Amino acid sequence: MADFNEYKGVWVFCEQRQGALMSTDFELVSEARKLADELGCEVTGLLLGDNVEGIAKELGGYGADKVMVCDSPLLKDYTTDAYAKVVCDMVNEYKPEVLLIGATNIGRDLGPRCAARLHTGLCADCTALDVTDDKLVAWTRPALGGNICATIICDVNRPQMGTVRPKVFKPAEMDNNRTGEVIAFTPEAGAVSRVELVKKEALSSENAVKIDEADMIAAGGRGFGSKENFDVLEQLAALFENSAVAGTRAAIDEGWLTHSQQVGQSGKSVTPHI
Repeated sequence: MADFNEYKGVWVFCEQRQGALMSTDFELVSEARKLADELGCEVTGLLLGDNVEGIAKELGGYGADKVMVCDSPLLKDYTTDAYAKVVCDMVNEYKPEVLLIGATNIGRDLGPRCAARLHTGLCADCTALDVTDDKLVAWTRPALGGNICATIICDVNRPQMGTVRPKVFKPAEMDNNRTGEVIAFTPEAGAVSRVELVKKEALSSENAVKIDEADMIAAGGRGFGSKENFDVLEQLAALFENSAVAGTRAAIDEGWLTHSQQVGQSGKSVTPHI
């Protein structure tokens, strides 16, 4: 069994898309800051990509003491095998006590792969985090269809890992006077993906605003009866700035809207004003 005294610090996998940090990063770093203060350790951001070192310092303003940057053309686009190898190499070398990953499409793919390679547990889709009297992270997530909440503790393996649902934590106020130390990490040979990215497609114009970033959402479900009836929601959303149309799982299963527009337990977590 590993010596748990060797493991120290709260790490956050910071996702970037096309060289821009995601809002989830700021939420997780802010929450990691609270955990680290209770555990008496540092917060470290983990940033992978190509030519991303310039955006690393922004994480310091939300509470990161350090940012580990792995900058390589091999990591320009996310692939499971390349990213998982680099993350696991970093964890094995620096031994963080806690690793947080956003429950985004990428995070839900990366988290389980890394947990399996690191021989540790993973609590998925968490909605609350706390620290026990024994200085362990208590991970809380919905269970049994959301009817109850289960709190899970990993006391026999390290690092303690979990994916955290986006939008459940609010990011701290940005502190422009605070900057985290940026540390470069060079990936070992072998961080080459067996998958080739052939093509990227942007969001269609009909859903140009992502529902998890919209200030106003007009949503509907099976009761609308047909795809054509969703036109009234399109017209309603068009009256507001930064608005989007969304639907329940039933509407998505019927093909009336795209999967990226799904809200609810099996869809995206959203925090609109309206």
